Amino acid sequence: MADERPDPPRVGGEREMLRAFLDYHRATLAWKCDGLSDEQLRRRSMPPSTLSLLGLVRHMAEVERTWFRRVIDGEDVPLVWSAEGDFQMAYEAGTATRSEAFDAWQAEVERSRRIERSAQSLDVTGYQARWGEDVSLRFVMLHLIHEYARHNGHADFLREGVDGTVGA
Repeated sequence: MADERPDPPRVGGEREMLRAFLDYHRATLAWKCDGLSDEQLRRRSMPPSTLSLLGLVRHMAEVERTWFRRVIDGEDVPLVWSAEGDFQMAYEAGTATRSEAFDAWQAEVERSRRIERSAQSLDVTGYQARWGEDVSLRFVMLHLIHEYARHNGHADFLREGVDGTVGA
């Protein structure tokens, strides 16, 4: 498994650092899934959990879509895997494939990058309807770094359970 994650800068501006760390965590999730078959990617952690590596990829596609497109850009788009807005559906990866999950996730990541780069500053805000309040792009980027870091911890354990591979 080749670790091709971008090395975040040790010194830089706030936006540069947020971009770099977000991309580092995005690449970490991809790295944890590298070289596995669809069946291995669908392998669940333990009953009753439906958590799997492929489910995490699908979930992060929803997270990217929600925070960047729906909140910051104000797009009225449904979730990828649930027209009813049920985030848990992304974890149901029993019949999912690497190609459909990764294609959706990578498309959302690219869209997120475009939205972030076109924003005038980290102070740009969007409305988070679930909370009933505005949030800044800065908050969204920090939130996604946190979300990826937490789920990459899950991915470490899932990957070790699949084939014994460890490493951050």
